Amino acid sequence: MNNLLFGIYPYIAITIMILGSIVRYERDPFTWKSKSSQLLRKKQFVIGSILFHVGVLVILGGHLVGLLTPIAFFDALGISHGAKQVLAMTAGGIAGLMALAGGAILLHRRLTDPRIRANSTLADTGILVLLLAQLVLGLLTILVSMQHLDGHEMTKLMNWAQSIVYLRAGAAEHIADVNILFKLHIFLGLTIFVLFPFTRLVHMISAPVRYLWRPGYQIVRTKRHGSE
Repeated sequence: MNNLLFGIYPYIAITIMILGSIVRYERDPFTWKSKSSQLLRKKQFVIGSILFHVGVLVILGGHLVGLLTPIAFFDALGISHGAKQVLAMTAGGIAGLMALAGGAILLHRRLTDPRIRANSTLADTGILVLLLAQLVLGLLTILVSMQHLDGHEMTKLMNWAQSIVYLRAGAAEHIADVNILFKLHIFLGLTIFVLFPFTRLVHMISAPVRYLWRPGYQIVRTKRHGSE
């Protein structure tokens, strides 16, 4: 079961996320949007959105750099495993609390405002709930990490992530004995990858680069009666 969940499932999740996103973009490009509810109710939106997005971006960046950078690179810089773990706990904890607070505000307005609730789908609300659950699990792992600050547990997670990304054998073995909270955190994260193409999360990989060369003005004509 450990090999299935953490050795095979990651590739299934990543494949679905990539191929599903490509298919959705090709078949239903007009559904590729964040579906912002700001126009329905601006109250709480700005502060909640800023806290949530800034926190999530910091967390994602930290995970990518922290997990996928070769351990030898940190050793060459003289950064000990313990120091890296403390840095990850501090930065991740602050960013996680920011994202959790912002996400809670966004979920509250989505559930309590009748207009927003009427314009929300099960996927809209469900994915936000899953993201908040993932943030809670991530913050709980900090409590586990505080019990052993030597960085040994962190290196197991790094070896697992790098084995998955770099197609090395025996990835699941690296985290066979880690705390259950880490495993739940990883499993839920992979499940979010699976759901990614079918939710509003796809807007994360979109950038409005076309606006850089878009004309600075637009011509708007009114169709009047009797005019061609």
